[in-house]
Order: sequence, then C-alpha cells, then structure tokens
Amino acid sequence: MSRWEPNARERLAKAALELYSERGYEQTTVAEIARRAGLTERTFFRHYADKREVLFDGASALQELFVNAVAGAPESAAPIDAVAAGLEAVSTVFVGRHGHSRRRHAVIVANAVLQERELIKLASLSAALADALRRRGVAEPAASLTAEAGVAVFKVGFERWIAVAEERAMSQLMQESLDELKAVTAGG
Repeated sequence: MSRWEPNARERLAKAALELYSERGYEQTTVAEIARRAGLTERTFFRHYADKREVLFDGASALQELFVNAVAGAPESAAPIDAVAAGLEAVSTVFVGRHGHSRRRHAVIVANAVLQERELIKLASLSAALADALRRRGVAEPAASLTAEAGVAVFKVGFERWIAVAEERAMSQLMQESLDELKAVTAGG
C-alpha cells in the first residue's frame, strides 16, 4: 500500500457500507474495511473515530444545510414553510444517492446501536431547527413543535423515498409528506 491514496475517505466509506451490507455491522472490523479500501487501519482512524461514524459522516453538513435554509427563508414565511425550505434544501443532497441511501438505511435498521445513533442525530437536528426558528422570532412551544414536525416529515419522506418501488424525487415526497401533515393538523 502506498503512503498516500486519493479519495481515501470515500473509499473507506464505500468499503464499509459494502462490508456492513454483506456481513453485518457487528461482524465487520476496521481492519477489514481498511483492507477492502486498499488502505491501512491508521488511515481509517485519520478519517473516522470509529466504524460507526462512517455511516453518519454527513450528518453535520446535512444539519447545517437544513438549518441555514430555515434561517434563510423569507421573513414572512410561516414557521412550517421555513421548515419546508429546509426540507427542499436537504433533498438536493440525496440526488443520485438512492441506492446508497437504501443500503445505509438497511444497515442501520438491522442494528440497535446504529438505530440509537440515528435517533441521537435526529434529536440534534430537531434541537438545531428549533433554535433556528427561535432566532426567526418563533416563540415556544411553537418552535420546538415545528422543528419536531419537520424532522418527522423528513423521516417519513425519506422512508417513502427509499422504498424499493419508489422512483419519485425525494423533494416531491418531502412535499407530499408535509402536505399530509398539514391536512392532518387541519382536521382533514
């Protein structure tokens, strides 16, 4: 193995997801991930704290994108419409990543530790969205309720999008899920 290889981070992430899908998360070691990527364990640990973080690497960037879109929504936008702007923004991240997202989700739902980590990331996203809404002048409990609703719409829309037969764009499914929520809360 050479000392430096291009795209090490991406290669490690790809190798990890392949191995987790083939063998299971618990049965896969960091050494195997590094070997599959053609790299060393040391290189793995330069990029990731542990084998779990490979699956959650983009969570911070996704949260930042969502929060920035909410913060940047027109001042006149209702809180739920500001969240809709965030849902639209995060949908762009997933364009062309349908297969990857399906595989990642399958690995996570097959392991309780990973499910817990996913829930922690979603709770962090909700807290960040509530904070962004409060900065927009939305009072409590409306800010927290709207943030939680936005995360629920994201989860439902995402799960609909990764369904095997689903071919519509994530943004369309996010909007449909948000419309369903609005209809339910309006008593429809």
